[in-house]
Amino acid sequence: MQQAKVIWMDGRLVPWADARVHVLTHTLHYGLGVFEGIRAYQCADGGSAVFRLKEHIERFFDSARICHMRIPYTPEEIEKACVETLRANGLAAGYIRPLAFIGDGVMGLHPKDNPVRVSVAAWEWGAYLGEEGLKNGIRVKISSFARQHVNTHMNKAKVCGHYVNSILAKLEVTQAGYDEALLLDTDGYVAEASGENFFIVKRGRILTAPQATVLGGITRDAVLAIARDRGIPVEERRFARDEVYIADEAFFSGTAAEITPIREVDDRPIGKGRPGPITQAVQAAFFDIVKGKDTRYGEWLTRY
Repeated sequence: MQQAKVIWMDGRLVPWADARVHVLTHTLHYGLGVFEGIRAYQCADGGSAVFRLKEHIERFFDSARICHMRIPYTPEEIEKACVETLRANGLAAGYIRPLAFIGDGVMGLHPKDNPVRVSVAAWEWGAYLGEEGLKNGIRVKISSFARQHVNTHMNKAKVCGHYVNSILAKLEVTQAGYDEALLLDTDGYVAEASGENFFIVKRGRILTAPQATVLGGITRDAVLAIARDRGIPVEERRFARDEVYIADEAFFSGTAAEITPIREVDDRPIGKGRPGPITQAVQAAFFDIVKGKDTRYGEWLTRY
């Protein structure tokens, strides 16, 4: 990670090295905190814009509500903090990480009156799964770890502790030589990746898991809109791993991963083993949108 100059913390900008917390911070011990990942892009006209900032901050507050956390700021204040942090760090493009966490006070599972604290960090971050992966696709393995059941963890909340499941899956497959993990749900159907939503293409139709069992990705929503606006049929339904093996194309979507093609799953080439035409079309459309080239989606960009 490339350090930036400052981090917004509890209402003010502080030097990067001074954004510290106590070792007895409740979230550090028990995992109840919520966060977002947001990207800002340098646009084709030389300006900069945050992609779908309002939707990200809305989900941030939704996650907190699900977790009985009251964020001591308004959504508008957090949106402003995101933009302020980018500007203060001189970032024409970058990754933004708002985090709400329970501070120190009492210990034990019930946080009682411990304060809810908020930070917003931003830094330069390139392609999450690699520039080569964006261009030629990545190798994926289905993890032995299942995605959490909807009554075990509430999947609509982007909770810090949920990502232990993702970390274990990611470590498992990367140590075996793969780029990313794909997880099944507890019924054995394909869910999502460690940090991305998952799509396959068969006979010109895009297929993805229903939102009920996966995190409702904001980039996922953009993919669905892009496809529908271009007349590409989209279906949201459950499917098993063997349907993945015989897909014509496959790709991931996510704030960090953007639109990353998949060339192989479980040592089986997907289609011709390279990014397919629909994946490439969606990817190209996405980058045109985030860089301000396609003005039809101008409401998705917050200029700064």
